[in-house]
Amino acid sequence: MEFIYEFSKILLATCRDVLPIIILIVGFQFLVLRQPIPHLRRLIVGGVYVVIGLALFLAGLEKALFPLGNIMATQLSDPVFIYGTGEVVVHADWKAYGWVYLFAAMIGFATTIAEPSLIAVAYKANEVSAGTISQWGLRITVAIGVAFGISLGTFRIVTGTPLYLFILVGYMIVIAQTIFAPKSIIALAYDSGGVTTSTVTVPLVAALGLGLSATVPGRNPALDGFGLIAFASLFPIIAVMGYAQLMHWTTQRKIKSMEKK
Repeated sequence: MEFIYEFSKILLATCRDVLPIIILIVGFQFLVLRQPIPHLRRLIVGGVYVVIGLALFLAGLEKALFPLGNIMATQLSDPVFIYGTGEVVVHADWKAYGWVYLFAAMIGFATTIAEPSLIAVAYKANEVSAGTISQWGLRITVAIGVAFGISLGTFRIVTGTPLYLFILVGYMIVIAQTIFAPKSIIALAYDSGGVTTSTVTVPLVAALGLGLSATVPGRNPALDGFGLIAFASLFPIIAVMGYAQLMHWTTQRKIKSMEKK
């Protein structure tokens, strides 16, 4: 009964949040376009599915994903596990947190592969490029970028390095890549960075950052716990453009080699 009561509250809150979108779409359809809504019954049924799905997802976040990320981060950064002792540690040794970096990379890769937004973008990219851009190739490249970014983000939390240093250097690399990367891939690379921070990745990564910063000695969750999402958005851009540059360079090299023959 308690779950039904809590889910009912989440469902009502979801309906309230979705209502402005419905009003906007219906208002434009009737007042601006002045056209009836096509396939009205199917749209209503689909809308009900969306609302129920969102409510179930939000309930799952609260009951499972957030606690799971927090528990894993707490256990992996426990001084007993890290240093093999229960004594109070004043300063964290970044070299002792190897399992944390590995877990962060693996959770970043796994959640990105399962990210519905990225799957949709990869499908459309493959469709409009007539198969030139592989769905799995794009998804794996983005996932590698996220994995590296989140692992580096956990390193930042452990060491206490200011966030802006990583962001500045990262976007300097992005700007340089944008100048030299194939023009056909630049927009897709930027979009790939945005779609990684969605329904699956954000809850676990946010919980990981907050749980880690609450456990590492000398760190403050309010100051150090956030920022992993920025890494998850930045490094896929670098990864996709880097992969495109590598493929472009390889292709050009093969062409030149064939011309010499």
